[in-house]
Amino acid sequence: MPQHTTIPLNRAWNTWSDRPAEMVFLPLGVRLTPVLYSSRSRKTSTIEPRHDAVRLGRHELDGSEVSLETDHTGTALSFHWRKPDPFVVTGGWKALTSGEWGLRFWVTLAISADGAEVTYDEAAGAALIKIGQRFVAVVSAESPVQVTGHDSIADLRQDFEANGYFYLGSRSSAAPVIGLRFNLEMMRDGSYSAAVADRADLAIEKARAALAQKAAPAPGETDTFLAAVRDIVGWNTIWDETNNRPYTAVTRIWNLGKFAVWYNDQTYAALLSGLFDMDIARENLAAAFAGVTPQGNVACIVTSNDAWVDRTQPPLGSLVIWDLYQRSGERSIIEASYDVVARAHRWWWDNRDPEGRGMISCGTSDVGESLYKGTAFGARNETGMDNSATHDEAAYDPKTRSLSTFDLGLNCVVALDAEMLAKLAAVLGKTNDAEDFKAIAAGLRQRIRKELWDDERKIFANRQRSGAFVKSLSPTSFYPLLCGAASDEQARHLIDHLQDESHFAGEFGLPNATRNDPAYAENVYWRGRIWPNVNYLVWLGLKRYGLEPQARTLMEQSRKLFLKSWEGTRIAAENYNAVTGEAMDQGDTDPFYIWAGLLPLMAMSDVVDVDPWTGWAISNQQQNTMLGPIVSPAGPLSVRISEGRLFLSVNGKLILETSLRLRMSCLSFGPSHIRMAIAALDVGGDIAFPSVVSSDVIAAYIDGVTVPTKQENGGLIVAITGSSEPRTFELFLRPASA
Repeated sequence: MPQHTTIPLNRAWNTWSDRPAEMVFLPLGVRLTPVLYSSRSRKTSTIEPRHDAVRLGRHELDGSEVSLETDHTGTALSFHWRKPDPFVVTGGWKALTSGEWGLRFWVTLAISADGAEVTYDEAAGAALIKIGQRFVAVVSAESPVQVTGHDSIADLRQDFEANGYFYLGSRSSAAPVIGLRFNLEMMRDGSYSAAVADRADLAIEKARAALAQKAAPAPGETDTFLAAVRDIVGWNTIWDETNNRPYTAVTRIWNLGKFAVWYNDQTYAALLSGLFDMDIARENLAAAFAGVTPQGNVACIVTSNDAWVDRTQPPLGSLVIWDLYQRSGERSIIEASYDVVARAHRWWWDNRDPEGRGMISCGTSDVGESLYKGTAFGARNETGMDNSATHDEAAYDPKTRSLSTFDLGLNCVVALDAEMLAKLAAVLGKTNDAEDFKAIAAGLRQRIRKELWDDERKIFANRQRSGAFVKSLSPTSFYPLLCGAASDEQARHLIDHLQDESHFAGEFGLPNATRNDPAYAENVYWRGRIWPNVNYLVWLGLKRYGLEPQARTLMEQSRKLFLKSWEGTRIAAENYNAVTGEAMDQGDTDPFYIWAGLLPLMAMSDVVDVDPWTGWAISNQQQNTMLGPIVSPAGPLSVRISEGRLFLSVNGKLILETSLRLRMSCLSFGPSHIRMAIAALDVGGDIAFPSVVSSDVIAAYIDGVTVPTKQENGGLIVAITGSSEPRTFELFLRPASA
């Protein structure tokens, strides 16, 4: 792995490679790779999920706390790492169960750096690497049984598998790869430390000091669902050697070449990483938009083997950019990406409206040399639902290079894209663009409402351009709620379908084919399974229409679905069985997929939510929970609920507390203005602002009417009366300099 010196220092040591147990110091390309050997099977393992049993544990995004468990030939071990200093990492293992005599099961710590020789100083008990003027030292708590030298990790594995653990011929004190060998009879638990310094003795001293230092207790866990999102993002964030960039892969487990970026999946990675770190969110947006083509679209997928530049995916990038802007308040997020997403939107109308009807048909342009170009399957890729039964009646027209149908889901997302682009343009002061995109969104919504509504079945559906509706349905029938296209009457009919057990109702939510469709029984990919990204988008649409009971039901179903595989087995699946909720009953399902994080993101909304239309929302509807810190415009935000009382902190400073069972939305905290919409309340009570004193208050209003305040226990108290209607609360404060 080459040296990469621009990575932020706090992330320099991390699990950057496709081996999750390999810790890499990216600026110098130094790797610490555990290699396991079982004499019972005469097989080695480098702990790779594609080949080995691995349970991925905690993973802070900066690599400061990392853990996993693995099983090799019946012997189970746990591995853990922490970083007491940006230039230091300590790690270790613990044997959990034995599948053979510990003497015959070996744990080797392989130390390497591309282009550099590793030496072992027996007197100092340290492996050393010199790269430029810098030294890396690796020490272990106990001396290794023996030290071996190899040309590569593959050579080390071959040595074990060919010669066994008694072989002495590979002993060496200098080689491209040095292996520190331990066995579980003598070192059932082991630990090591690596340190970087500008002198060899300083590096050794620093590594020894870290090894001797008692580990500080790991930070207390936050909300289960926020922690799950963190671990899904943390484990899937790796280094792309081909493009010299970090990015959050769809999954570190698939093998699709040296890197693989799907447009939609990468924007979801940006959305999820933006909960914790806007720099990582920016990296993911940059990876997504690196696929932009000279024609204007963002390539559907770009890998080290192929680039599907002839097609794209549903344009969800603008929704994610808007979400990240709301979360962070950082205008630069929009500035960096607006031109790409605005240009990509216009590409749809230039390339995917073959009859000038003002609606979109997916297709495949005559550019590039990608796999499936110019085929019906290639065109279906643009919906993101490649083998959905909703495509079964769609014919490919080589003249227009498009399918014969108007795809409902795609048109709804294009309408949403225009709406989000209008919001982004307004922030940037691009008034003409904002008006243009508003008009596009309104026009497309109207056409969806009229032309893609099947009045006979009382549901939205894909439709042939020649007029006939497609028989098969999917949850995209609810996407008109997402883009605001459904009338109130149409929305009522949609709820009937949502609650119909022959269509979409069930224990775990939304199958991607109705339960009475023959395709449903196939249980293969988009034919019958439940998809986290689809649940998320339908949930957003239900919330948009104020269908709170239905939105809550879908959220709770999604929460239950996620926990079924996450608790214990730590599986975060690409998709799930629509009857049993099982993740791994179908061979094509990936067990640790990025958009699985959308399910716990939905579950978090019970406490903290950011909605595209109403912004920040905080709810006091749970008992005894802690969520945060997460990114907010005011700073790192945390919410604690204890015995029915909510405590809201920013940058560790308590700024609001209340025992009201309320939901606050459209929430903003500024130095001179606090604003929130308060949902209907059966019983009134107080909201306390502990950091505000009465002398700083200019005025407090509810729906424009002054409300009294009082000082108590060093903070400001505002009385909120019960009301059957939602209200807006505002508090105006004197600026700190006043």
